[in-house]
Amino acid sequence: MKAICPGSFDPVTHGHLDIVARSARLFDEVIVAVGRNSAKNYLFTPDERVSMLRDAVGGLPGVTVTLLDGLLVDFCRAHDVDVIVKGLRFASDFDFELQMAQMNHALTGIETIMLPTSAQWSHLSSTMIREIAKLGGDVSQFVTPEVARRIAAKTSER
Repeated sequence: MKAICPGSFDPVTHGHLDIVARSARLFDEVIVAVGRNSAKNYLFTPDERVSMLRDAVGGLPGVTVTLLDGLLVDFCRAHDVDVIVKGLRFASDFDFELQMAQMNHALTGIETIMLPTSAQWSHLSSTMIREIAKLGGDVSQFVTPEVARRIAAKTSER
């Protein structure tokens, strides 16, 4: 079976990587799809996010990273994806993701599996990581060393 883990990943955190690694143990192939969300204020370009993710998941067998343009369900149909995997931190995540899962199923019949984030990473969000970094805080415990380096370089530019 082929699964997709979609997200903006700006930046990719240990919480994201936890969901991807666990998905890789459950499915034959996992596509990590870096999307664009017009409501978000990104720190990194889509290409930078793809590059960081490729570096971070390079050791996981069966995992690939790609850019996602357009509707997720259209991408899934075009790439024969069987299931969407979403990570959940809190009940509010479930409320939002359930609505999306139901809409995606109504559009194409694709199923969504929701994995609870491991407790050690449940407090993480990319938004918080960006804010801490912009204010000069150390985010290295929440991201890979390469991502931490790129965050430091990007926030020092601003």
